[in-house]
Amino acid sequence: MTRKLFGTDGVRGRANSAPMTAEMALKLGAAAGRYFRRDRSREHRVVIGKDTRLSGYMFETAMTAGFTSTGMNVFLLGPVPTPAVGMLTTSMRADVGVMISASHNPAEDNGIKFFGPDGFKLSDEAESEIERLMEEGVEAAQAANIGRAKRIDDGRFRYNERVKSTLPRGMTLAGLKVVIDCANGAAYRTAPEVLWELGAEVIPVGTAPNGFNINDCCGSTHPATAAEAVVAHGADVGICLDGDADRVMILDENGIVADGDQLMALMAQRWAEQDRLAGGALVATVMSNLGLERFLEGRGLRLERTAVGDRYVVERMRAGGFNLGGEQSGHIVMTDYATTGDGLLAGLQFLAAMVETGRRASEIAKVFDPVPQLLKNVRYGTGQKPLEAAGVRAAIADAEAKLDGNGRLLIRKSGTEPLIRVMAESVSEATLSEAVEMVVAAVQSATR
Repeated sequence: MTRKLFGTDGVRGRANSAPMTAEMALKLGAAAGRYFRRDRSREHRVVIGKDTRLSGYMFETAMTAGFTSTGMNVFLLGPVPTPAVGMLTTSMRADVGVMISASHNPAEDNGIKFFGPDGFKLSDEAESEIERLMEEGVEAAQAANIGRAKRIDDGRFRYNERVKSTLPRGMTLAGLKVVIDCANGAAYRTAPEVLWELGAEVIPVGTAPNGFNINDCCGSTHPATAAEAVVAHGADVGICLDGDADRVMILDENGIVADGDQLMALMAQRWAEQDRLAGGALVATVMSNLGLERFLEGRGLRLERTAVGDRYVVERMRAGGFNLGGEQSGHIVMTDYATTGDGLLAGLQFLAAMVETGRRASEIAKVFDPVPQLLKNVRYGTGQKPLEAAGVRAAIADAEAKLDGNGRLLIRKSGTEPLIRVMAESVSEATLSEAVEMVVAAVQSATR
């Protein structure tokens, strides 16, 4: 069955507009409840977390109604990072976990993503089955079997302790001044608490959510705000999270950004030297820079590429027995510690490298020289299919011919927004720009 509702990372869209309505969330909760409540002889649980968007209240309530209508007991975590939901799903012996968030998207958007009882995101097959149940409708529980809902007040503290435990015993961050940008999102309390408890001097940014300012000129997609704070306060390093704290960007003491590729390269190199890198490979998506691949090959390591989406990275990691993977956008997955991308955890690993080596952030943040890469996004309207237009297909063919032997071209639809992403790499920046612009112009023409 082809999925219609789920994208690359759950269901996502503009809040209170199809498909992200309260009615949909209620039906989705009921369908997921029926899918996971198979053995009716025992109690079934779901944990629900959210970020700081105003619409989170609406979706939290609707999902709770849907789950309880099928007999599931609901545990409400409130605002917590996405990786906390994955962790607490397993530690609380829940059948399913739900995170209500649109990640790095603006406050007007929201989304719903699921975690299975093992703490990992659901497979395409499981999501398809839940969609089928939504379409068919599910039988409600008998009145005596309706589920209960309970708020869990210490969820973030449980997560905090788990994150801190990933650093070597006895390691302290004393002496480090750290800017932490929480994007006015889910980690606005968690991240500063963890860093302070580990001994760092903390400069918080983006820690005053009001329901509307999540990811607004802050966080991993807007690191300039944190960069200004790093320079102004003379900080040693900056850590920028996104709205649900599952991705990260690192800033050195000069405010210069290191993306997920650089962080993965640093960790892969260190883990390989410590004989910790399972399978001698790093798993990343087709978006990761060619320079990362060359860096790994030069050290006898491999880059395993997947489709875009941290869920597909994790699936490949589990299938191949690998323990490190992620995305250029800053999702870093370390299955020794977590079941999904964790921005704070990845940031702590970078700080640990600073402490262990005694080197400044700028000395370890840039591990390889990236091949010039250019990414442009083109928005399209409802019902439009620009990639099927003859003019676009011809432009793509011409761009590929121009890059042949000197780079690569990647064209794809975003799984979370109505965007066509046009990305190319080439050792020649002039050729790179020309190839991208011809495809962008063709897509724009097809969407007018």
